[in-house]
Amino acid sequence: MLRTTFTTLALAALLTATAAQAGRSCEQRLPDADAVQRSVELAERTRQALDATGAEVVVLARAGQDLGRYGLQWSHLGLAYRDPFAGGAWRVVHKLNQCGSARADLYRQGLAEFFLDDLWQYRAALAPLSREAQAKLMAVLDDNRRVARLHVADYSMVAYPWAQRYQQSNQWAIETIAMAHEPAATSRERAQAWLRLQGYEPSVLRIGAMTRLGARMTAANIAFDDHPNDKRFGDRIETVTVDSVFAWLERSALAGRVQVVR
Repeated sequence: MLRTTFTTLALAALLTATAAQAGRSCEQRLPDADAVQRSVELAERTRQALDATGAEVVVLARAGQDLGRYGLQWSHLGLAYRDPFAGGAWRVVHKLNQCGSARADLYRQGLAEFFLDDLWQYRAALAPLSREAQAKLMAVLDDNRRVARLHVADYSMVAYPWAQRYQQSNQWAIETIAMAHEPAATSRERAQAWLRLQGYEPSVLRIGAMTRLGARMTAANIAFDDHPNDKRFGDRIETVTVDSVFAWLERSALAGRVQVVR
């Protein structure tokens, strides 16, 4: 069962520290007071929106980076739920890259922590899951071992959706949703097979050879060697994005229409 504090979760790889960010460096700098205030205010508006849904589990996203060049609105998602051991307060389980390295871990945070990430835009998006989907996913979120079952530490920001060498943040979340729905999806390969069967379609990013080379040489958290050669050398990089997850959730009736919080 979940608890509001975690002290011995090495097995589940769940941490409560905030020393990692989704693909950001860990440059030591004083927090900007205005940015902190705006993040806290966004967290409060999001809490109100979450309460208004009447849901217990939702998929929650933030706009941490400008991905407009790829036609994307959102950069990072987490699985938000009401914590019965914290008076019904909202918690978010999500995967974070460790300071721009090739490693990542799972974190369980409050809403304010989730949005304290040097956001590009102070807005959020949420997709309330269907009642059946909520119940299935809560059973996973309520179990430290199960919630970390498909997590792997090897990280690439553009991990290929149908490979198991790396795993990025949004990929962990959607594979965990698959595991919650399909009892046989006890491995990443099986979870991905279920997602294919259910019609999930990743985003296709047009990234040229020189851009790929530069990114691979300068960023430890970006790798392309798990992508099929025909797609990689054709500048077609498929990966799991928040926008593609939202579109699939609504298309498959696993969630309702996405709500934006500004």
